[in-house]
Amino acid sequence: MQTWKTTAIAAATAVTLGAATGAQARDQIRIVGSSTVYPFASYVVEEFGATTEYPTPVIESTGSGGGIRLFCEGVGLSTPDITNASRRMKPSEFDRCQDNGVEDITEAMIGSDGIVLAQSVDNEPLALTREQVLLAVAAKVPQDGELVDNPYTNWNEIDSSLPDREIEILGPPTTSGTRDAFEELVMEAVSEEVGYPKEYSTVRSDGAYVDSGENDNLIVQRIRENKEAVGVFGYSFLEENTDTIQAASIDGVEPTPENISEGEYPVARSLWFYVKKDHEGQVPGIGEYVGLFMDDLMIGSDGLLRDVGLITLPDDVRAEWQQRVADRVELQRSDLE
Repeated sequence: MQTWKTTAIAAATAVTLGAATGAQARDQIRIVGSSTVYPFASYVVEEFGATTEYPTPVIESTGSGGGIRLFCEGVGLSTPDITNASRRMKPSEFDRCQDNGVEDITEAMIGSDGIVLAQSVDNEPLALTREQVLLAVAAKVPQDGELVDNPYTNWNEIDSSLPDREIEILGPPTTSGTRDAFEELVMEAVSEEVGYPKEYSTVRSDGAYVDSGENDNLIVQRIRENKEAVGVFGYSFLEENTDTIQAASIDGVEPTPENISEGEYPVARSLWFYVKKDHEGQVPGIGEYVGLFMDDLMIGSDGLLRDVGLITLPDDVRAEWQQRVADRVELQRSDLE
């Protein structure tokens, strides 16, 4: 398997070729995308800047959807080189990339993550089901065979076992991969069981669900300040703040690294990044950065990113993705269907 050190040699060669042809127009890697992947990518960015001859990349948290949209705008050094995502690229996004000339894309899976619903540690522990969460956040709910505007204002109106607290859920916006995964893994997954005629994922807009932006740290801060609120964000932000916030169990399962990695926790997803192959050799260090990120030093079972909350992949799955990325296997639309 190719390591980040050997990738660095290839990258340095590519940089020399790019400079020789006058194609090199900027010397910093530009990265956009997921707020969930941001802490992990930021760690790699800082390590990369401190341990290599290349400038520290510029990284921006735009949300998964926003990042992929920027990534797919075209090939050219005014566009990002890499985008992070807390859910897999959609076929429609792949098509947009192709239409705009972004034809050779390398896909990398780096680990797993759970979406947690968390509250202040000052509250009694909260046990929720996905059905209850759906009824709390949905714009319409089934009653007497039809869908009506959501009437629930307090949790105990949904189920008497839940606390007599106002429903206030602080969550990500529509550009976020966390929002996409929440809608798919929580709302759509159980909507027909609750009585919807088909999969349902429209979030209410009457104030019970509060779009709280792409910065998950701000959601954590608002939960500290508002003991009524429940926040929706990635597991890594929970692990960093266990002194002030606690996670609800979902369907009787706690969001622990073991439960998420083994697929027991029902609201778990994979984490990704995408590389624009045409920019390798044009922007110095892309190959080395990618190799460093995919190395066991970062994403291995004892890797450095575990310390900031990454839930590592099983050894065989990780090895497969490391090899795919080292070989720069080109992403195909069929991979996403």
